[in-house]
Amino acid sequence: MTSSTTDYSATARRVIAIEIAGMSALADSLNGEFSRAVEMILATKGRVIVSGMGKSGHIGRKIAATLASTGTPAHFVHPAEASHGDLGMITPTDLALVLSNSGETPELADLIAHTRRFSIPMIGVASRPESTLLKQADLALVLPQAEEACGTGVVPTTSTTMTLALGDALAVALMEHRHFTAEHFRTFHPGGKLGARLAKVSDLMHTDLPLVPEATPMSEALLVMSQKGFGVIGALDAQGRLSGIVTDGDLRRHMDGLLQHTVAEVMTAKPRTITPEQLAEAAVAQMNDRKITSLFVVQDDRPVGFIQIHDCLRAGIV
Repeated sequence: MTSSTTDYSATARRVIAIEIAGMSALADSLNGEFSRAVEMILATKGRVIVSGMGKSGHIGRKIAATLASTGTPAHFVHPAEASHGDLGMITPTDLALVLSNSGETPELADLIAHTRRFSIPMIGVASRPESTLLKQADLALVLPQAEEACGTGVVPTTSTTMTLALGDALAVALMEHRHFTAEHFRTFHPGGKLGARLAKVSDLMHTDLPLVPEATPMSEALLVMSQKGFGVIGALDAQGRLSGIVTDGDLRRHMDGLLQHTVAEVMTAKPRTITPEQLAEAAVAQMNDRKITSLFVVQDDRPVGFIQIHDCLRAGIV
């Protein structure tokens, strides 16, 4: 390791330590105003309109995206675009969440004036309590005075990290109040890796099932196994419940005189199963744990589907 690399690492540790100190100060500063902010957002019938300029704008986009994906309708409006027509996107049923470290960002003037003119609730986030933004806001969330990590005090670093964390805190507080679940989250993330991980068994399972009564002769059962193409068959008892499963391994173990047996004589009884409402990830975990490649899906002990490891692979789960 060169001395230059060591110096870079020391810089990184110093930056992170400064930002941690800022985050700690932010946590200590939270009071009843934060709770009031959450209550204001919960009372909003429209959307949360997030706005900010420069680095605050980049943070604002992330906060709006996090709110929108966790059950709080939200949208980012760029303050410069707001001055050129996008103010029409902000209605009296909305709430504005306006970000500015100094609280004096000139590009925010038209947006602030618009919220005051039409009595649109506004939460301001800034580090200066006497700033124009916080004095005009219906509720002020004051960022604590903290050292910027750049060393010169002019590059937004600690301040933007604190703003981002404050946005996450609002989003999580709102989630917890609304009892927002992974299933709700999946509704807003149907695509990509996240959507795949939250797919349910019912989303991937086959419903044309390889099933026969357990008293079926193996000569007939083999035809069903071949027709369905899954390499397995499920056995049903007299009440229509899944009582066993016949796999390639069962066939090999009973090769001698196989066609003279019934399904009940060959099958593996009480096979592993899964329910349709469980996540497909749970099916993958169970298949990996048992070193098997498929599971019958049951509801009230009756088979309603069939899922294979290949279905999960195609969906991007494993």
